[in-house]
Amino acid sequence: MNFHLPFIPSRSSKPRKSGLTMVMDKGLSVRETEDFISSAGEFVDFVKFGFGTSLITKNLEEKIKLYNDANIRPYFGGTLFEMFLVRGMYDEFRRFIDRYRLDLIEISDGSISLPHEEKLKYIRELSTQATVISEVGSKVAGIVISHDKWVEMMKLELEAGSYKVIAEARESGNIGIYNPDGTANKELINDIIEHVDTDNIIWEAPNKSQQVWFIKLLGCNVNLGNIAPNEIIALETLRLGLRGDTFFQFLPEEITRQYIMKHS
Repeated sequence: MNFHLPFIPSRSSKPRKSGLTMVMDKGLSVRETEDFISSAGEFVDFVKFGFGTSLITKNLEEKIKLYNDANIRPYFGGTLFEMFLVRGMYDEFRRFIDRYRLDLIEISDGSISLPHEEKLKYIRELSTQATVISEVGSKVAGIVISHDKWVEMMKLELEAGSYKVIAEARESGNIGIYNPDGTANKELINDIIEHVDTDNIIWEAPNKSQQVWFIKLLGCNVNLGNIAPNEIIALETLRLGLRGDTFFQFLPEEITRQYIMKHS
């Protein structure tokens, strides 16, 4: 920090197990990637090449090297896994991952119908190749997954070898763990929190209101994903109470009470 303020919460440092920030790269240029890393790389743990962008991104190897050199772990979005799988090209997918020497693989079934036992099989197999993170929830509006099923799937995927499970929200933040208006599905999230260690969950939270909600609920070291590259510094200020939305979140109650009494 450029100045030491008291009562700033303690953030975990890299390599982090909690307090992770996952960024969605939807097509940054090499120059934009360099600028992004220069300004905010220390706050970023994972970068996801969203959906199928890795198939058409220019200078992909160069970008992957930039992320690796900055101690940021890049990976291809789970939708790419589904694209290969639905075409019967699972082995080609594995070779594609090896071609770019990625140490992270995302497995999802948000766009296709995949029996859960089969998904668990892929998690077990691919975890011998790289670290696996798996996404739980559907990208298709109208598909309802019971709270018990959410919890069960997360637990089973972690047991099968997933390093973290991602709670689906899409890049729009209006599906999965959120209601259509973007507000949190509180009952679902509370059920998940009650039964699954939150250090093992990455909550997709592309919108500021969602980031604020999770920070207030689970603290500054909550794992958050699908963050836009230009929002990383802003998110970090939310985590540290350096923005109006979380201004009083980490101040001692006595200081807050005295301030309110003095100015009321």
